[in-house]
Amino acid sequence: MLCDSTEDIRVVGEAADGEEAVRLVAATVPDVVLMDLRMPGVDGTTATARMLADRPETRVVVLTTFDDDDHLYPALAAGACGFLAKDATPAELLDAVRQAAAGGSPFSGPVLARLVSQATSAWSAERSPEPPPLTAREREVLAFVGAGLSNAEIADRMRVGMTTVKTHVGSLMRKTASPSRVRLAIFAIHHGLAG
Repeated sequence: MLCDSTEDIRVVGEAADGEEAVRLVAATVPDVVLMDLRMPGVDGTTATARMLADRPETRVVVLTTFDDDDHLYPALAAGACGFLAKDATPAELLDAVRQAAAGGSPFSGPVLARLVSQATSAWSAERSPEPPPLTAREREVLAFVGAGLSNAEIADRMRVGMTTVKTHVGSLMRKTASPSRVRLAIFAIHHGLAG
């Protein structure tokens, strides 16, 4: 009901279990899937892995009451791009769908804080404390990535095109040896460069 109440989000299907979710994704080709983890039959983590194996461009955001590490990490390993607790507000839920559709990775605040804390602790021991030389524009983009903004939001704030932002993010990932956007955000936070 919440998603259908908006003008820019359209619900193309609802599934009662993971097996049905996999079939629906193949049939309806959605941009974003909101996935529960605990379902009868095929669970959400398995369903996520199966649907993304066939259609990797679909963005899966987990929406669950179980936000512990035993559920979080398997879901991310299966390919989920975001992870929200079911106590998320309606505005947070709609924002997460929009972020995922725009290529972002929406996370509940406490989950993101935990991920950053754990990753920073592990990463600090293995990385040099000195950041590489960055241009002023790269520092600006890095600050926005560290603040959790999507490419679309960064493009809007900087008044540049999405291609320009993607180019800067790619350059930053190479310069910082960050294999993912989350690692790039952690780099920004670790070095005090987050916005």
